[in-house]
Amino acid sequence: WPGLRRAITPEIAAATARLMGARDLMVAASRLRVITRCRNTMGQPGVFGVRIQPNHPADDPTGVALSVLDGLLYGCGDAVIGLNPVIDSVESVRVLEHTIARIIDQVGAPTQSCVLAHVTTQLAALEAGAPIDLLFQSLGGTEGTNRSFGVSLSALADGREAVLAHHRDRGGFIGEQVMYFETGQGSALSAEANAGLDQLTCEARAHGVARHFDPFLVNSVVGFIGPEYLADARQIIRAGLEDHFVGKLLGLPMGVDVCYTNHVDADADTTDQLLMLLASAGCNFVMAVPGSDDVMLNYQSTSPHDAVAARELLGLAPAPEFAEWLERVGIHVDGVLATPSAPGPTALR
Repeated sequence: WPGLRRAITPEIAAATARLMGARDLMVAASRLRVITRCRNTMGQPGVFGVRIQPNHPADDPTGVALSVLDGLLYGCGDAVIGLNPVIDSVESVRVLEHTIARIIDQVGAPTQSCVLAHVTTQLAALEAGAPIDLLFQSLGGTEGTNRSFGVSLSALADGREAVLAHHRDRGGFIGEQVMYFETGQGSALSAEANAGLDQLTCEARAHGVARHFDPFLVNSVVGFIGPEYLADARQIIRAGLEDHFVGKLLGLPMGVDVCYTNHVDADADTTDQLLMLLASAGCNFVMAVPGSDDVMLNYQSTSPHDAVAARELLGLAPAPEFAEWLERVGIHVDGVLATPSAPGPTALR
C-alpha cells in the first residue's frame, strides 16, 4: 500500500468503500497508518490524537484560554488546539493566534495551534505578525464547491509556501507538514456543485485535493451539515467509517469530527458508538469540545471526557512528545490521568 497509494484515485477509493461493510471499513483502515510531523508526531500505531476545540460565542480570549486549559488537563490537544472564530477578521484572528500560542509557549506543550478562519484571512494575519502553526481550509471535491468556499488550488499552494517560510524563521518544528483541511459528505451537494456525483465520491475527491498538499491533519465533519444529507444515526455512523477508510486509503492523516446537529435523528449514543468504532479503526484524531456542546457552532461533538474514555478502554495514548510532556508536568502518571491525590500539573498553575 505505501508504494501504491498515490496511484489510487478518489473514484477507486469511493467505489471500494461501497463494497464494504462496517467491520470491513474498520479492519482495513486499522492497517493503514499515516504518520505526519509538525511540532509533534501524529499517526503511529497506538496513538489516538485529540483536537481541543475552544470555541467561544464572542471570541473572548479569556474564555478561549479557559477551554484550552480545561482540555489540556484531560490530556487532550496533541493533534492541535484549533478554534473556529466567530469573526473572520485579520485582527480577531491575530489576537486569537497569539492567545493560543502564548498558552502553548508558557506551559511548554509540544503541539500546534490553528484558528480556522478563511485561508486568506489567516495569511493576512500572518503578514500582521500572527504565529501560524497550521494553515486551515475547508475543501470540496469539485471546482464549483471550492469556488463556493472562496478558494483555489493555487491560493492553497501559495499559502503553504508562506507558512513554511514563516516556520523557518520561528523554529520548534520537526516536520514540514503545515496544512489542516476539513471535508464532509454533503458539502458539494449543499453548494449545488456536485455535477451529478454522489456525496461519497465527492468526499473522496476532496480527499484527493487534500493529498496534493501533504497535510498534517485532515478530518471529516461527518454529521455537521444535517439530515438533508445524512438523515439519521445509522447514516452518520456509516459515513464516518467511510470517510475514515477512504481518507486512509488515499494516504491522508485522517481524523473525524464525530458530530451531529440538533435537528437530526441522532443523540449522544450515536457519537459514543462512532467514537469507539473509529478509535478501534485507527483514526488519527477526534475533537474535544467542552461538554460535547459547541456553544458557537451550535452542534454536538465529542468531549475531553469522551476522548479519555476511548484511550483508556482501548489502551491508546497521545502523540509521543505530548505524552512525555503530560508525564513531566503531572497531568498523566504512568500513561493515565493523575488522581486527585497526585501532585498535579505544575506547569499549568
